[in-house]
Amino acid sequence: MNAILLIDFGSTYTKVTAVDAQGRRILGHAQSYTTVEEDVSLGLDQALEILARTAGPLDFVQRYACSSAAGGLRMIASGLVPSLTAEAAKRAALGAGAKVIRTYAYDLTPADIREILSLRPDIFLLCGGTDGGNREYALNNARALAPCAPSFPIVLACNRSVSDECADILKGAGHEVLSCENVMPTFNRLNVEPCQKVIREVFLRRIIFAKGLSKASQLVSGILMPTPAAVMTALELLSTELGELMAVDLGGATTDIYSISKGLPTNQGTLMRGLPEPFAKRTVEGDIGMRYSVRGILEAASTQEAAIVSGQSEEAVLQWVDRIQDQPGILAQSPEEQQIDCALAALAIETGLIRHAGTLEQIYTPMGLVYQQTGKDLTAITRLILTGGALVHMGKAEEIAHRAMSSTRRPDSLMPRDAQVLVDRRYILSAMGLLSQSDPDLAKELMIKEFLI
Repeated sequence: MNAILLIDFGSTYTKVTAVDAQGRRILGHAQSYTTVEEDVSLGLDQALEILARTAGPLDFVQRYACSSAAGGLRMIASGLVPSLTAEAAKRAALGAGAKVIRTYAYDLTPADIREILSLRPDIFLLCGGTDGGNREYALNNARALAPCAPSFPIVLACNRSVSDECADILKGAGHEVLSCENVMPTFNRLNVEPCQKVIREVFLRRIIFAKGLSKASQLVSGILMPTPAAVMTALELLSTELGELMAVDLGGATTDIYSISKGLPTNQGTLMRGLPEPFAKRTVEGDIGMRYSVRGILEAASTQEAAIVSGQSEEAVLQWVDRIQDQPGILAQSPEEQQIDCALAALAIETGLIRHAGTLEQIYTPMGLVYQQTGKDLTAITRLILTGGALVHMGKAEEIAHRAMSSTRRPDSLMPRDAQVLVDRRYILSAMGLLSQSDPDLAKELMIKEFLI
């Protein structure tokens, strides 16, 4: 047997998936707590012991891993104007698996610098100006960052006419600088792939090895990518067979939304506004999660809405949310608690879809009434994949997702409304993203078996 082990070192759980490459099947799946405070190999060993009970003893010829342990890559980005360069930088970071905690535009002020230092980012992305365009903002921001203690690497993806000068300023002050192509070389044209490659390299070096996973590096053939990048890779591969699709990863602290879609207008005569959207897009809602960020769901959708969806009183909703905040590991036991939990999950998915998708509005022009689209039109998406322990363990993932898509809270949203719901019950998306690096045909075949057969 040609067995391959695929490992996902998560912030909470270490998940392992065993694949038989010759038999072209998944042998088993298991998970255990990620022991990042001690030695992560302990959590891996525990997961492997659980796997052996169901799959039997296995001799792995290859071991590959991805990771989102320690909270992922905390990134701050600065650009020229919020709607252009700063947004382009944010997209580059998200596509690379980073967690954007703050973005700035125009000149960085002393107050901005103090805030940046207090946030303690893992990486700073410095953008600004199209190639041959504005030089001053990138230069001024490089000078503002130079006196900071060199505790984080700085990626330069700005106007190529000033990139070398910015690098000299920062390197002269002792900063580690990584230069790449401009994220927006010409107005309204994005170029995020070179920047994403650099960010991923920093992730592997700074997050995985500097935050504890170096203890497990000798146990694997290679730690290839951040977990969100592995999931995105799997979804892109799956879309070559199934067509355009979306995915929702509902976690305890964040909600990740993915779309593999052009997102072009479905109605003729619709005008497009804003930056072009990437075909493969990921957004992270850091304020919405089922446990650590549960209050963010109420802030986004309201306690009243949660009460209506759950069929419980607002007082009961607030009491359950308070209990969750006091005990993030708590599980719903009574029917009432389960109903509230399902309602919170539906509202979290709904909010994430609304924020990820574009909007459609009517505008009046001299030629009459026309429609204007901002962002992606995802109304034609036919498949929505759900993953994340909160959804899988509830046992009502399909019902929850359909409730989220049928919401009338934002009728202007271009979110999917009637997609088929597929559930990643064995958490294989990240594993298949890893497997695709060596055997994309097998990874695609296994995903089709998992989701469609």
